[in-house]
Formats: sequence, structure tokens, C-alpha cells
Amino acid sequence: MTANLLDYDLEGLAAFCASLGEKKFRATQLFRWIHQKGASDFDQMSDLAKSLREKLKGSARVEGLRIITQHESADGTIKWLFDVGNGDAVEAVFIPEDDRGTLCISSQAGCAVGCRFCSTGHQGFSRNLTTGEILAQLWFAEHFLRGHLKTNGERVISNVVMMGMGEPLQNYSALVPALRVMLDDHGYGLSRRRVTVSTSGVVPMIDRLAQDVPVALAVSLHAPNDELRDKLVPLNKKYPIAELLDSCNRYLVHAPRDFITFEYCMLDGVNDEPEHARELVKLVRSHGGTGVPCKLNLIPFNPFPASGLVRSPQQRVQAFAKILSDAGIVTTVRKTRGDDIDAACGQLAGDVKDRTRVGERIAQQRTVMLKPVPVDAASNDERGT
Repeated sequence: MTANLLDYDLEGLAAFCASLGEKKFRATQLFRWIHQKGASDFDQMSDLAKSLREKLKGSARVEGLRIITQHESADGTIKWLFDVGNGDAVEAVFIPEDDRGTLCISSQAGCAVGCRFCSTGHQGFSRNLTTGEILAQLWFAEHFLRGHLKTNGERVISNVVMMGMGEPLQNYSALVPALRVMLDDHGYGLSRRRVTVSTSGVVPMIDRLAQDVPVALAVSLHAPNDELRDKLVPLNKKYPIAELLDSCNRYLVHAPRDFITFEYCMLDGVNDEPEHARELVKLVRSHGGTGVPCKLNLIPFNPFPASGLVRSPQQRVQAFAKILSDAGIVTTVRKTRGDDIDAACGQLAGDVKDRTRVGERIAQQRTVMLKPVPVDAASNDERGT
């Protein structure tokens, strides 16, 4: 089986070229052809020696993912469904804005975390994506969009968010090389401030990311106390809020931004009451004595039938945001994009074979109605957040 060169960061590609008896600078040339120019045909790589091109034809390939569907929203958002084999598919979404172009990338076929409000989790988990499969989404989207938007070779994607299907930090070994390619000046040349990893709170991997490739960090919080977060984000039972916030403060020492973004999905009658907002203020302001420098991103829930949940009314979202803002916390309400093509936050489901029976377990949980957790009850939690 030939090697897919999308699986390598520059260091890995240099090692591959060395195995062919080639010098390191050849790897840099090859890397540029693949990522900056989008080339997959070795014969196109005109500044490579013919002898190297012949070696590559016999030992390597540049292979992206097959596109199953492409949908474009009325607001310009584009969603692709990519075939990753064995009956599984993943989704990526491009979101154009006046001052940026953001690509949302998947890291797994499905997700094992099983958050109540996320349709990906309801599909269950199949497998981790390879580095090449993660990068193939960016590789295709960047070079497709250059032609689609007629940019004359100018870069289209300025921001990448690992917020698609899957928990990125549960696929750490494939994620890190992919991030390095995104940041490499010979690759996509993205700023660390413009590459974001979103996590539901895998504490040990947050600490490793801080050492290996610290990019912007977004944490799916969604509740101000452990009792409620245990129900919404099951991973909280393993890494409760106090441990998670401690890891956020450790991460900030290395992060390219001086704040953590906390994502908070607004669920009607579940986590959107004024009491929750006030408890959230207290949490992020006083944790550890100094609090956690942060920005709160309130996300309108995008309903899907299996969730049994409802989007918070806009008036309640605004009231919730006002409590946070009045307390001096930078707060934004995410604008829903691409919901007419099921490309909005929490809607990515792809087509996944549930080999871990996550879907079955979540279905059993639907018989238990989620109720707002009183602040007094939460304060008695033995974990003391």
C-alpha cells in the first residue's frame, strides 16, 4: 500500500523523503505543492527532479476524500459530506463572513461523548479519523473554494475550528500533526489564534495540547454546576467542572489568546434561567480564587427530533446574556448559520455506524426528563464547585 502524503506534517514528510534517499529540502517543495497549490499529480510538480517524481509514483499518493454530497445555504454556508469508507461519512462546513472564512472540520466518524443536545453524539461512534482524513477536509475545501470564488490563488480559509463531528482530544495522535500542517508557513500558514480546538473537557489532553501545539481553545461548558453538566455532558462525571477549569487556567499560560472561550448551548427550561446565569458568573469569576479569563459564547440550540430538547426563546437568551455582560464578562450570542442545510452548530450527524451502542444508551435516557438544577442543590455537590 502506498503512503498517503496527506498523513504527514512537514517533519513526517521529511522522514518519508529521507527513506527514498532524498534531502530534506525536497520534502519542503513537495509539502508546498500539496498544501499551497493543491496538487495531487506528481507530474505537475515541475521543480521536483524527474527521478524523485518516479519514486513518488511508486511509493506514494495524495488522496483526498470522496464527496458524497455538497449543499449550499442561502447565507453562503457550504456543507460537504465526505465518504471515509466502511459505510461511514463525516461532514465539514465552510462559513463565509465579511472579515474571515471559517472551516469547521470533523475529527471522528461519530462521537462517543454523547452530549444530550448534539446530533452527532446521537449517531454513536465508529472510529477516529486519520491525520490525512482530517487534513483532506481542509485540503479539498481550500482549493475548491479558490476556484469556486475565483480568488486567483489567494487563500480563502482564514480560520479553522475543530468543531465538527467528534471530540478532537480523543483523537489526539492524529490531531496534532494535522494542526502542525495548518500552522506551517509551508502549508496553510494559519495563525495559532485562528485555529481553534473545541473540547467537551478531556482534561489530560488539554494539558498535553498546551505543551505540544497550543492553539485557541473552546470548551463546551453548557452548565454552571456539576449536577446539571453530568446530565448534559456525560464526560463531566470523569472530569468535573473544578478540574476542567483548573486545566483551562494551566492552558492559558501557553495559549495564543489571553482567554478561554466557553460554549454554552441554550436549552429551554434546562440551563437558561437567570439563576443559572448568576451561578455561571460566580463560577468563572471566583474559581480558584482568581477565576478563569474567558469569553462566553451562547449558542441557540438547533433542535433535532431525537433530543427531546427545545431552543430557548430569544428573549430569554438576551436576558441571560445581559446578566453575564452586566457582570463584566464578554458575551456573544452565536448567529445561527446554515441551519437550512443542517450545518449549524450541533446539527452535524453525517452517516455513522454505531458500533458502540451509544445511540441505544441515549435512547434509554430520553425517558428521563431533564429539569433545571436548583442552585442550592448544586451547592451541596460533593465536588464542591
